[in-house]
Amino acid sequence: MNQISIVGAGPGALDLMTIRAQEKIKKADVLVWTDSLIPIQITNLAKDHCEKIKTSSLTLEEIIHVLIKRHKEGKKVVRLHDGDPCLYGAISEQICRLNDAGIKVEIIPGVSAYQATAATLGFELTIPNLTQTIILSRADGRTGKPQKESLEKLASIQSSLCLYLSARHIEEVQSILIKYYPADTPVAIAHRISWPDEWVKVIPLSKMAKISKEKKLIRTTLYIISPTLRIGNNRSKLYDPTHSHLFRPS
Repeated sequence: MNQISIVGAGPGALDLMTIRAQEKIKKADVLVWTDSLIPIQITNLAKDHCEKIKTSSLTLEEIIHVLIKRHKEGKKVVRLHDGDPCLYGAISEQICRLNDAGIKVEIIPGVSAYQATAATLGFELTIPNLTQTIILSRADGRTGKPQKESLEKLASIQSSLCLYLSARHIEEVQSILIKYYPADTPVAIAHRISWPDEWVKVIPLSKMAKISKEKKLIRTTLYIISPTLRIGNNRSKLYDPTHSHLFRPS
């Protein structure tokens, strides 16, 4: 059955895409892609005669019209999103409208920026006795968030906090975070992670806004605020010889 594929392109590097994602792009007749967030090199995986449609200037209605029209023409359509499409991808509204048109949709996951950033820095975000929780969220911004998920409440947990879409509001973000995290808490700032021109640096929370302003960071920037970004030797129980489990009974 012909269906539309919503594909995660990953953070930017071609070799961080899944094999399934690459295969979908290679077989596509039509590639509808988020050109403002995805390197053009990724679209070069498509066939020479593949129709490539940029979406940075299109509305939801215009995107849906293209997807439905090309699908009805019997073409293999790929809707290409940056990162993992299930995270800040605005795919739910697309899926609902496509389903209303009787069109099936499949989702191909992708590596997210927080994963690529942690890997690039060589850090684990869940360390025993520090935090076992990762929160993925964003600043309130223009579109807002549910009050129950306010940054104040999320920061109060003091876990590994990954903030997307927040660079434009960084001064407000820092003023909130510093109420709950110590001022010297490590913060990873990752701009265009895994792109050829990536910039990533770990700085103390107290300098989060200052450095963001100096680097003129506005978009394609992720912040990871976490005590795990310090080198430590907090041993887990998984490989502890005194700890028994199903595969290593006492």
